[in-house]
Amino acid sequence: MTQNTSKTPWLWVPSLYLTESVPYVIIITVSVIMYKSLGVSNADIGLYTSFLYLPWVIKPIWSPILELFGNKKKWFLSMQLILALAFLGVGLTTGTSHFFIITLAFFWMGAFASATNDIASDGMYLIALKPDQQSFFVGMRSTFYRVGMITGQGLIVIIAGNLETHFGDPAKAWSWTMIIVAGLMLTLTLVNYLTTPNIIEDRVAKADQPSFGKVFSTFFTKKNIGLSLGFVLLYRLGESQLVKMASPFFLDERTEGGLGLSVTDVGFLYGTLGVISLLAGGILGGILISRDGLGKWMMPMVLAINVPNIGYVFLAWLQPQSMVFAGGVVLIEQLGYGFGFAAYMVFLIYLAEGLFKTAHYALATGFMAMGMMLPGMLSGYMQEWLGYPGFFVWVVIATIPGFVMAYVVKYPREFGKKLES
Repeated sequence: MTQNTSKTPWLWVPSLYLTESVPYVIIITVSVIMYKSLGVSNADIGLYTSFLYLPWVIKPIWSPILELFGNKKKWFLSMQLILALAFLGVGLTTGTSHFFIITLAFFWMGAFASATNDIASDGMYLIALKPDQQSFFVGMRSTFYRVGMITGQGLIVIIAGNLETHFGDPAKAWSWTMIIVAGLMLTLTLVNYLTTPNIIEDRVAKADQPSFGKVFSTFFTKKNIGLSLGFVLLYRLGESQLVKMASPFFLDERTEGGLGLSVTDVGFLYGTLGVISLLAGGILGGILISRDGLGKWMMPMVLAINVPNIGYVFLAWLQPQSMVFAGGVVLIEQLGYGFGFAAYMVFLIYLAEGLFKTAHYALATGFMAMGMMLPGMLSGYMQEWLGYPGFFVWVVIATIPGFVMAYVVKYPREFGKKLES
């Protein structure tokens, strides 16, 4: 393949992964806050917003199409335009009488476009960068992916909270917020059009093109694939439930076991303290793996991503009045997440090694999404059954399988280490 080498990955990697994460966090996480503000129950929130993970779970079904046909840049630019239209649809229908069903339909449309955008964007990363560059930029990649998530959980939520105060009407506030998100997606699409390289991708002759079955089978016949998929599914078992109920916990009244914070407060926690600690953790994680390899840092990173969940147990039991305690928990949790997620991303790159990298990476991330979807669907019911203190204790217990799988999973210990020049 050939490419326009004048476009540095220092520009397009942050831009591309910011655009990959913003729609994801709006659809999966910010929708939780929106529906909570609009009066939807925790059980319905947990079930239906977790079900929105499904396109990311099943995206491997159509990932070979992107592997075998078309151009990665054209694919992700087209999907990003569809996402802008989907968010515009949510914004224009939030105030209707059947808003829950209609906005869920637009979120579904956005979810399929976002999942396809992920496939094409990850394909660009894998084919445009050399293996040692992939390891080096994984910290930048995962950091800006998380910056996009913080943009959604922080800046976008703060905007919604301020609009709620201004209008005195949550439906109108969220309507304008989603219209703003649509404008943001359109802007990011233009940035990606200008910054991403134009790659002429090598094509296999039609007679030699592999079948869909071969693309799939070569993934499932990889060495130690059972252990690898167990790791992918269980590494974030605790977080998959925590992420769905953290915002409802902050927003629920104290009489209901929550902290009684405003939408603006929640956006502030994730958009200031969260982003600073996340940036530090993500960049550090990528640098250390690039220096020493994945093996040295796997266990410290699984500790970092899971142990801070204990802070939510104390928050739920003590229900502190000051935001300082909550801010400290969010800061430590985001720092640990940024650091620990680097190991997860490098392992997914390892799992995609070999033929059909784009399709195999999509398969790996599909299992990652399944590991988030299934536990998340039950999280609201678990919270309503156990209450917030009991629920967060359960979340801590649910981290144990992740520790076990990180210990037993097989991979080259030096994988991800930057090659000596």
